[in-house]
Amino acid sequence: MKLIQMQGELFEAVQLARVFPDSKTFVDSVPKDEPEKILHDYTTSKDKAGFDLKAFVLEHFTLPKPAESQSDSPLDVSSLESYINSLWPRLTRTPHHTETNSTLISLTHDYLVPGGRFNEIYYWDSYFTMLGLVRAGRLELVESMVKNFVHLQETVGLLPNGNRYYYARRSQPPVLYLMLELLWRENYQRQENGLKNVMPYVEALEREHAFWMQSERTKTVDGYDLNHYWGGATWPRQESFYEDYTLARSSKNPEALYRHLHAGAESGWDFSSRWFADPQDLATIQTTDILPVDLNSLLYGLESTLAKFYELAGDTQKSKQFAAYTTVRGEALRKIFWNEGEGFFFDYNYKEARQTAIVSAAGIVPLFVKAASVEQAAKVDKGSFTKLLARGGILSTTVQNQQQWDSPNGWAPLQWFAVQGFRNYNLPQHQLITERWLSMIQQRFAHDKKLLEKYDVVNINQHAGGGEYGVQEGFGWTNGVTLEFLKTTG
Repeated sequence: MKLIQMQGELFEAVQLARVFPDSKTFVDSVPKDEPEKILHDYTTSKDKAGFDLKAFVLEHFTLPKPAESQSDSPLDVSSLESYINSLWPRLTRTPHHTETNSTLISLTHDYLVPGGRFNEIYYWDSYFTMLGLVRAGRLELVESMVKNFVHLQETVGLLPNGNRYYYARRSQPPVLYLMLELLWRENYQRQENGLKNVMPYVEALEREHAFWMQSERTKTVDGYDLNHYWGGATWPRQESFYEDYTLARSSKNPEALYRHLHAGAESGWDFSSRWFADPQDLATIQTTDILPVDLNSLLYGLESTLAKFYELAGDTQKSKQFAAYTTVRGEALRKIFWNEGEGFFFDYNYKEARQTAIVSAAGIVPLFVKAASVEQAAKVDKGSFTKLLARGGILSTTVQNQQQWDSPNGWAPLQWFAVQGFRNYNLPQHQLITERWLSMIQQRFAHDKKLLEKYDVVNINQHAGGGEYGVQEGFGWTNGVTLEFLKTTG
């Protein structure tokens, strides 16, 4: 299949001419005619006097609409909870035959999209959205989405960033095990055949573990096999083609830069000073050189979950195997990533054989997976974490620049990791973060009558900024985490 909105002369012309302010617009468009005919028309027309590239695209392609606008389902803005629950139908998609020559990869079950420009399922987003779906009594949709991810894994060979062909070479933080734990707790554990029904998903978890343990995604530090993001490509991201191509024009090694950009996108933190040699300069991105503390924490959680389910299934050999992996990775987290002076966990640059200096919310994820010692957790509570706490919740990092995963922005998934992490160790910070996040969200909702992808948690009366695109509304993971907080605080 030749997807002309992803590659070729017309694609590059549209992206480099900035026909649309958002590079994702064209890759999500759908040809109205056969690609060969459109390309022929383009070739014969492009050099004629008065040729208008944008008019040509509008004539030959159907452009995407904002996700939440594709339904007539009414919105109830009478309260924050009512709004969230009325938004689920707008963000729900029912599988149907994908339009011919679309960049969408077909799914088999119902699913939720995040909102705004994001009109496809996203991997790590979906876990945080599921927290709210469970609270809303939509467990069947949670299971449908898990089935979709297993289908994608079988179709693409990995758990991709999302169900678009241009995402098929990279993944996102490994959270399928968290989805499965959610299903187990809320449903399967109480079923007579629950363990039998859950084992196909456990097999998918094992395939994901094998994916992350491929040689290009692992590095050995002090005898520990640890992981980093990779990304799988040495060319511009199609959905951010203009941005990547422009950045690479001044690079001495464009292919390496593209690899780092893809890896940064795979991290979900696209982009953040966590990945930069110079915290203020995206051009110094070095994602694949960094062993992220949150990625290795989530893999600890994945290995622990595999050990648990294989033990329940009576597979002693595999249970012991993954329990051993968990033990070793836990030691590494407490040694390689821990900074005693700062009382916090940090990423590790394996090429420079040292921790990075960026204080980030990722440093709380070892508490989320219960890999930190009791003493370390107590020090996190009183250490560098205080630098992250802001008026509306916790910051992504303490660095101020123009990246969306840096100060002054805060994101729902990071609030959840932190709240649950501190709760795991009975530390009171979880209440403070929850209260500050909900207070800010309530205040913003009263003004905007919508929920957004990200928030400025320092200047809570301002909209968040930074990054490659404008702030999006909807929004899946904000809805999910916020509803979870609303329900757990009464």
